[in-house]
Amino acid sequence: MAVSPVMTEAPFLRAARRQPTDVTPVWFMRQAGRYMAEYRAIREHHSLLEICARPALAAEVTLQPVERLGVDAAILFADILLPIVPLGLSLEFTAGEGPVIRNPVRTARDVAALRAVDAETDLGHVLEAVRLVRAELAGRVPLIGFAGAPFTVASYIVEGGASRHFLETKKLMYGAPDVWHALMGKLSEVLAGYLAGQIRAGAQAVQLFDSWVGTLAPADYRAYALPYTRAIFERLRPLGVPMIHFGVGTASLLQLQREAGGDVIGLDWTIPLDAGWARVPDRAVQGNLDPVALFAPPAELQRRVREVLARAAGRAGHIFNLGHGILPGTPVDHVRAVVDMVHEATARGTP
Repeated sequence: MAVSPVMTEAPFLRAARRQPTDVTPVWFMRQAGRYMAEYRAIREHHSLLEICARPALAAEVTLQPVERLGVDAAILFADILLPIVPLGLSLEFTAGEGPVIRNPVRTARDVAALRAVDAETDLGHVLEAVRLVRAELAGRVPLIGFAGAPFTVASYIVEGGASRHFLETKKLMYGAPDVWHALMGKLSEVLAGYLAGQIRAGAQAVQLFDSWVGTLAPADYRAYALPYTRAIFERLRPLGVPMIHFGVGTASLLQLQREAGGDVIGLDWTIPLDAGWARVPDRAVQGNLDPVALFAPPAELQRRVREVLARAAGRAGHIFNLGHGILPGTPVDHVRAVVDMVHEATARGTP
């Protein structure tokens, strides 16, 4: 299926390249999901993995917030752990527990047993969803593809699921660094190929989610994570699309994230936007409203949105977003109101 050319004039794409825009673009991580009635209606009949496995359903969910919210970009509906299935790992989602991997990776033998992955064949359903979304969007807004970063994906498959303390992950890093590096090398290869496949299918930007990298001290980030994240960005650079580097709890890692790569650095709400931007002055930034602020009364929500915008000060290269994803139960009208607030407060005329 042919796709239309990259929309170089879309505000989101211009901001990602630190070019002037007529309005500050806004989109939200997890902008499709349980807080939307349209999504819950689909989930009554299909599991998360079923939606991801069926391109038409994944495309429908991806498009829901574009239609409902008026955001400036769509982000592919998928899950960061989809690539671990063709690796040979067992993935399921259990109520109240989130992702569970029954055969975690903790030894050299486990790493050696991981299969090779070809994005076009093993994850072709995801790439088909990209093509369907691009065709349906028909140039209205750009489409963002994404993947988990090697550290975050590794933390899930070593722990066997979500974790608070990352005990097994750090035990492997500190106690068997050769095994850790072998695992990260394999993951960076798979994830780079997966993102490249999304770009070839029509994604106009990509985001690398390193959601849990904030658990690392800077020295550990440099030793155990940075080289593998950098390898992905370096492989994708020739493909010419903007790349977003996102993490949570990363105020102490921002300069290292910049070193690892990415055109846009995500900022969470624990650092003021202007202070975070000062640490990565030659990059665009994305953020950084606290997701819980979306539950606040309208006047307080507006105050917080305006504070983020004031710290951005109209500087080219700001993409408005949350510091992490939209939470279940978030009022949809508050999310839509933020889109309107940002657009109304930043309308600047033609750049």
